[in-house]
Amino acid sequence: MKAQFSERQLDRIIEMAWEDRTPFEAILFQFQLSEKEVVQLMRKELKPTSFKRWRKRVHSGVSQKHLQKRNPEIDRFKCSRQRAITQNKISKR
Repeated sequence: MKAQFSERQLDRIIEMAWEDRTPFEAILFQFQLSEKEVVQLMRKELKPTSFKRWRKRVHSGVSQKHLQKRNPEIDRFKCSRQRAITQNKISKR
């Protein structure tokens, strides 16, 4: 892995990795982590059963994690109802 991340950044990367609508390209854009590096981080940070569940979900037909598999009508990284997140700074609630 290229960089050391704070606990808050790790939480956000993991959250983005779990979100179906957030593609790996969004994680690459925001944190400079490739898909392979995200997988390594998830393997390291999650319990083995959670990692296996996530991996299965990402590679199933349910996930939209890859832009190529994504519904063309989805043209954003995040859900329209999600609070604005810009460069790792979560909006105040």
